[in-house]
Amino acid sequence: METMIGKVAFITGAARGMGRAHAVKLADEGADIIAVDACAEFDSTDYPGSTVADLAETVKLVENRGRRIVARQVDVRDPDAVVAAVADGVEAFGRLDVVIANAGIIRVSDTDERARTFRDVVEVNLIGAWNTVDAAIPALIAGGRGGSIVLVSSTQGIRAAGTERAGVQGYAASKRGLVALMQVWADQLAEHSIRVNTIHPSGVATDMILNETTMRLSAAGDPWLASQLNALPIALLQPGQIAAAVAWLVSEDASFITGTSWPLDAGFTLRS
Repeated sequence: METMIGKVAFITGAARGMGRAHAVKLADEGADIIAVDACAEFDSTDYPGSTVADLAETVKLVENRGRRIVARQVDVRDPDAVVAAVADGVEAFGRLDVVIANAGIIRVSDTDERARTFRDVVEVNLIGAWNTVDAAIPALIAGGRGGSIVLVSSTQGIRAAGTERAGVQGYAASKRGLVALMQVWADQLAEHSIRVNTIHPSGVATDMILNETTMRLSAAGDPWLASQLNALPIALLQPGQIAAAVAWLVSEDASFITGTSWPLDAGFTLRS
């Protein structure tokens, strides 16, 4: 059933993985899409970045579903570029209804560049999410129709696993910080019927996990990776599963839900 006919969703990190899954699922539900992604390598990560070709594939998948899409190569750390992308999308489609702040990076391996790695992860995951939502709020309020904002956090934002690795520490800190931002925005925007929630997936089958570095660490019995087990016998969630949950969360069926942190984790956070 198409629950998003006539609505517009702004999605960051949309070139692949969960971001692409969100774009495709909401297009299936009838939404037009504003999609951004850096489409670049990050020096502080230990896996390949997305590409312009990846973003073009997202565009193709959305258009194949009969929906419109405005796609821009944007690094969410650049607030002016994020504002411009939102403006382009609103000019093209005339409105904005949904924001999914999905862009994020991690480094799971050790690094000699500890301070730089920690800072880069926090800047993309936390400051980038702030740039995303801050750029979108004026259009959401101006629409006068309410709206829904979803910040893509992680189980690490609920229960951080102990590690000395700067990239994982930055990831956990940034994902926990998203909960604080969510609570502030949920209270601030409630009078406008704009809902704000965080989701907290455990491991998802995306390039962030399915890459040479992570596979090598896993094969070597890395203790941190070994601690990242779900309660259910599900090794990794699928991007489409997360997108289906988010599609419900941003729909009218969830119009009473705001200020919540929703674990989508196969029982990961049940483990002590």
